Amino acid sequence: MLQTLFGQLPTSYTDAETGAARVSVFLPAKPEQFRAKRAQLKAGLKHIQSCGLRLGPGRFSLKRVRQEDWAESWKRHFRRIEVGPRLLIQPSWDHKRPAKGQQAIQIDPGLSFGTGRHPTTRFCAEELVFWRDEQRAQSFLDLGTGSGILAIAAAKVGYAPVDAIDIDPDAIRIATTNALFNRVAHCIRFRREDISQLPLVSRRKYSVICANLISNLLIEHRDRILARVAPGGLLVLAGILESEFHQVRTAYEALGLRFIRSQTKGEWRSGAWALKNRGRRTRT
Repeated sequence: MLQTLFGQLPTSYTDAETGAARVSVFLPAKPEQFRAKRAQLKAGLKHIQSCGLRLGPGRFSLKRVRQEDWAESWKRHFRRIEVGPRLLIQPSWDHKRPAKGQQAIQIDPGLSFGTGRHPTTRFCAEELVFWRDEQRAQSFLDLGTGSGILAIAAAKVGYAPVDAIDIDPDAIRIATTNALFNRVAHCIRFRREDISQLPLVSRRKYSVICANLISNLLIEHRDRILARVAPGGLLVLAGILESEFHQVRTAYEALGLRFIRSQTKGEWRSGAWALKNRGRRTRT
């Protein structure tokens, strides 16, 4: 609709935490008869609503944008993220040093999901850092690795071995590149693999597993996922819509997992479960 009215392709940005979306059209000059075009836009939205689609609250605005270096200005949206005192996620153009005792990951926005900004990725990162016990060996499995950020984080804080799979060959390529850039490629085994093809019985077990996948995959393949959790291990599930979380929780607790905690951010809810003989730790 915006393209039809203004003759330019629109851009869309959605805030991962609030869920608020902004659709913009950039024009070289103020459009003629803007009031008439705005009225046409409102009429178009009312027509969409009359077709049964739900439209949330919103507003129109027109403002002058100053000239700047657009090739660089977009980088302001990607700032460093601290995951507790032990892990720092920062874009490659952020050259500030991490705090003492912090491991740093440098990762840039790309085609694959996962820069640490999305609440589901952030929750997984927080859990794998929190449950890392430096007094013992712990292994890690990343199901649906995307950009490889969680596998890289796991390697940085001392998990070994670290395995990561994804069905998308581009994701595996990008994740491998990110691991090389962060100097942990030798610590991680990336594999292109379909979770639906994983054997139902696994000899290899992992101390911590993160599965940042959609709900239907988590439920349908719960037996394959659980088969890889070590005795006393932790399972972190993310990528779940808040409205679907109860179904996922019920499916996994029916298999004997003990619920630890969950977190809701916007429309997303993530959770952590343990096999029932895992000891408890207290968060501060």
